[in-house]
Amino acid sequence: MTIELICKKTCSTCRKAVALLDERGIDYRYREYTDEPLSKKELKDVLGKLGLGPKDVLRKHDKAYKELGLTGDESDARLVDLMVEHPTLLQRPIGVKGKKAVVGRPVENLLEL
Repeated sequence: MTIELICKKTCSTCRKAVALLDERGIDYRYREYTDEPLSKKELKDVLGKLGLGPKDVLRKHDKAYKELGLTGDESDARLVDLMVEHPTLLQRPIGVKGKKAVVGRPVENLLEL
């Protein structure tokens, strides 16, 4: 089964993740999440596989976080809606394989899949 790698091309950690998987010969599908955003259903599914809530994967240093005036105290439902609308609010890279997902920070976490 192929890993789905949810990434952003301009992210240095995502580039490290790709290099690690390439180096190890691990099969993956690259998903540029700004070009191919996750639907609300997909995002909820990924969060379930991660075993994390939206607050746990919220990028507080993202430009959209500041522009939207977020505090991190928003409801989970609100954060999910905002992450669908503004994908860069979601931590990256995220690897998904079958019923499991991991945040690739550090990128070696992806090897758990």
